[in-house]
Amino acid sequence: MNIKEIEVNRYIAKSKVKGIDFVINPYIGCPNGCIYCYASSLNNLYGHTEEWGTFLDIKKTNYKLKKQSIHNKTYLISSSTDCYNIYEKKYKITRKILEELLNFDFHLFIETKNKLILRDLDLLKRFKDVKVIISLNTLNDKLRMDLEKYSNVKSRLITLKKLYEEGIYTILNISPIMPFLTNYKEIINETRSYVNEYHFEFLKLSNNYKRKVLKYIKDNYPNLYYEYANIYLFNKNTYFINLKKEIEEFCSNNKIKCYFPSKN
Repeated sequence: MNIKEIEVNRYIAKSKVKGIDFVINPYIGCPNGCIYCYASSLNNLYGHTEEWGTFLDIKKTNYKLKKQSIHNKTYLISSSTDCYNIYEKKYKITRKILEELLNFDFHLFIETKNKLILRDLDLLKRFKDVKVIISLNTLNDKLRMDLEKYSNVKSRLITLKKLYEEGIYTILNISPIMPFLTNYKEIINETRSYVNEYHFEFLKLSNNYKRKVLKYIKDNYPNLYYEYANIYLFNKNTYFINLKKEIEEFCSNNKIKCYFPSKN
């Protein structure tokens, strides 16, 4: 892992995420190394040529947050990294940000895949409005290991349950939904007793990592390659149109809070 500390003007940036005013990314890069991660397309923007998942820039700044830019706004930590990646244990950038944010009145979402967030329960409990999003797209840990480097399925479920038991509002982001591989009903049935709300995002593939994901499908699930080619090479998007209707109906019938954060 190529790790370096960098000076930045500020952590905060305007958000392109639906329903979020600003995003805070304590790091550039992400050790999770998910092969489907859209953020890997930002490598060139950050001046990196290394493979996604092999570098991490530790952001340092002297910028102080201002009340007028925070009050009653909605913030998300993180949108293009995992703020509780394995190196946060050493650098504690996310914890320092949370300590500063305690002074303001606003709405906070934190998204992660890692159990290290439990370290900061003492801070999370002090926020007036905080919601934690844990991402998961399968209960099959073999598939998870193929797609991501860190944080097994069991660890994420335990983390969700602990947060819920400690009074933290929990969101399970079933993301990205892999066509014909992600069983959203199975995931909901397993977790419903300790999840307040479900988010759903479909797998989207851009040119720079489309080839990698399609090769993985071809090598490991050859029977599904034709279906993936239809969706991602020939732009036949009826699969996701129908799936969204199915999910909305399932959630409505079972009185489950569901939300699609992006335009699917």
